[in-house]
Amino acid sequence: MKIGILISGRGSNMVALVDAVKSGEIPDSEVAVVISDKPNAAGLEKAKARGVETIVIERNKRTREEHDADIVAELKERNVELVCLAGYMRLLSPSFVRAFPDRIINIHPSLLPAYPGLDVHERVLAAGEKVSGCTVHFVNEDLDDGPIILQKEVPVQDGDTVETLSGRILEQEHNLYVEAVRLVSQLESFRLRQPDLLQ
Repeated sequence: MKIGILISGRGSNMVALVDAVKSGEIPDSEVAVVISDKPNAAGLEKAKARGVETIVIERNKRTREEHDADIVAELKERNVELVCLAGYMRLLSPSFVRAFPDRIINIHPSLLPAYPGLDVHERVLAAGEKVSGCTVHFVNEDLDDGPIILQKEVPVQDGDTVETLSGRILEQEHNLYVEAVRLVSQLESFRLRQPDLLQ
């Protein structure tokens, strides 16, 4: 299964996925490309250091649809079958989602459907929650709304700050994302071997 990963920043979840593919923890897969909308994204150098092709596609005042069309074209050219959003800070256009139906997944730092969107940890702490966590889900045309693949709970500790809570959740994100992609790749492998059973 060929995987394309989209990033905007440090790319720590991208690194977890690339390393898991290379180690065989995610079997029968290849990270074909890492694409960033930010030329200074720290994750680009990490991907290059691991031998993965990288591309920068900036928005440059184009519409979301025009920008996404360029990204989709690069993914399609490399026969990408699964798109993983790893800290990609732009909402995908409907045309992007339609180009990869049920083939785009995202990691979000809350227990969806609670706390979609941005500033998750600030909102969790302000509400006095005792538990937070992270979610891997399929991407549809609504923000953080697609079917859930896996979730992991993380306790909110007394005295937690945004930094301490986000750090503990990020550690779990890496493991959860790898497990989710492994499950998706196994399902895809099964579908190719037994297509009639999954009609």
